[in-house]
Amino acid sequence: MSKKINISKYEGNTHYSVSVVDSYGTEHHLGYWSELDNSVILVIEAKARGIWANEVKPEEDLMSEAVLDCICLDEIRGVKPDLD
Repeated sequence: MSKKINISKYEGNTHYSVSVVDSYGTEHHLGYWSELDNSVILVIEAKARGIWANEVKPEEDLMSEAVLDCICLDEIRGVKPDLD
């Protein structure tokens, strides 16, 4: 996964929503801005660099992955998965 900054229009094109994605795919919302001038862009870049410098690998949820694998195997075999 790559690091990136997402900027998109929000609320009827009156504000920009800004978020940062780290190398593990975790999204960090930085807030909403009405304008994106040079000073705001510098603040966004500084916050993004801070997030990227302090990335933490998320813990794997092995039990959920195992249950999902079992469900997929049941569906392949034509058995209706029963989680009860």
